[in-house]
Parts: sequence; C-alpha cells; structure tokens
Amino acid sequence: MQKLARSEAENSRVSIRNIRRDMMNDIKELAKEKEISEDDERRASDDIQKITDKYIETIDSRLSKKESDLMEV
Repeated sequence: MQKLARSEAENSRVSIRNIRRDMMNDIKELAKEKEISEDDERRASDDIQKITDKYIETIDSRLSKKESDLMEV
C-alpha cells in the first residue's frame, strides 16, 4: 500500500510540474510578443513557483500522514 501511495504522490507532483511548465511557457510567449512587461513576466514566474511549491508541500505532507496511517494498521 505504501508503494501505491508513493506512486500516486509522485504522479501528482509530475502533473503539477507539467502544469507549471505549460504556464511558464505561456508567460514567456506573452513576454516575447510584448503583451506583458519583463517585470510582469518575472512576477508571474515567481508567483507560479510559490504556488507550485505550496502544492508540492501539501502532497508531501499528505503522503507522510498516509504512510504513518498505513504503518499503524
């Protein structure tokens, strides 16, 4: 069961990173086309990274809790 939980957590992390990559590419496209400024590009990139880190941390904490629950059983 722990293997399954770890696998699902890793799949979730990969999905989040893929979403981040897609959003970063969209932001770079907007900056390249001069639709947003470089400052806006940097600010958006920083915000996306903070959000990504928050969700990865949430996944890790839920995985830890799930693993401890599984160990009790």
